[in-house]
Amino acid sequence: MVHHERCPLCASEMISVYFKCTDHFISKENFPVARCSSCGFLFTQDYPDETEIHRYYESDDYISHSDTSEGIVNKIYHSIRQVMLLKKRRIIEKLTCLKRGSLLDVGSGTGHFAYMMSKSGWSVTGIEISEKARNSSSAAFNLKIIAPGQISGLVAASFDCVTMWHVLEHFYDPHKYISDILTLLKPGGILLIALPNSGSFDAKHYGNFWAAFDVPRHLWHFDPDSFTCFSGKSGLKVERQLILPFDVFYISLLSEKYKGARWSFIMGITRALWFSSLAVFNRKRSSSLIYVLRKSADQ
Repeated sequence: MVHHERCPLCASEMISVYFKCTDHFISKENFPVARCSSCGFLFTQDYPDETEIHRYYESDDYISHSDTSEGIVNKIYHSIRQVMLLKKRRIIEKLTCLKRGSLLDVGSGTGHFAYMMSKSGWSVTGIEISEKARNSSSAAFNLKIIAPGQISGLVAASFDCVTMWHVLEHFYDPHKYISDILTLLKPGGILLIALPNSGSFDAKHYGNFWAAFDVPRHLWHFDPDSFTCFSGKSGLKVERQLILPFDVFYISLLSEKYKGARWSFIMGITRALWFSSLAVFNRKRSSSLIYVLRKSADQ
């Protein structure tokens, strides 16, 4: 079990339990989410160490690793995935000013994004912790997918873009991992980090039922302020923030299900539409955000 005596972000001792959150997805166990009174950072407390965490991912319903389409929520996820894959590709092309380049996708999951970029002419390497997902994506799409421990074998300054779609919140030592990633980026290269936003309208509404807390798999619960602080400590500056417009629907549907709402599907869609309309006027409170960071020439 991992317990923090100090804030993992600012090292303050002014931390306390904010609320307890249930792992609705697999174990049904409760885990405390702590808050730092000094910087406001939220983080999971008393979570399994790296030798034990694997069992909290072992489910055929874990869509990032299994690609399941069982259930209405997962069917909706699949139906909008192609739209989002195209959106992500266009974001990368616009930010890098490249139609073809070299890309590292960290947390490549079942490989659909990496495959789409490969089909578009990019040279793509994926990193994925799940052996099952690595094997299935390599077999299905003929992709180069490596385990996290093989990152040291990649050539320094060889990638135009590195993407991390909802993976940083899983890392036990995110500062070290970002440092490793920076060595792989070319000078001027783009790092895209997508994260759930703990300061979003839907997070505030659902509280400890918010599906994107996803304890104990999600260790760190960033909002724009805490991520700006984190990136600064890593020697990076947030260049801009973009939204992932459909994430709020998936998260709201799951959150309503976790609450045990009688009409969870209808309530989830209705709430998501409301949260989306509010976020039009305040993007920093969108359900998920993409942080755009660029490696400087002297890094």
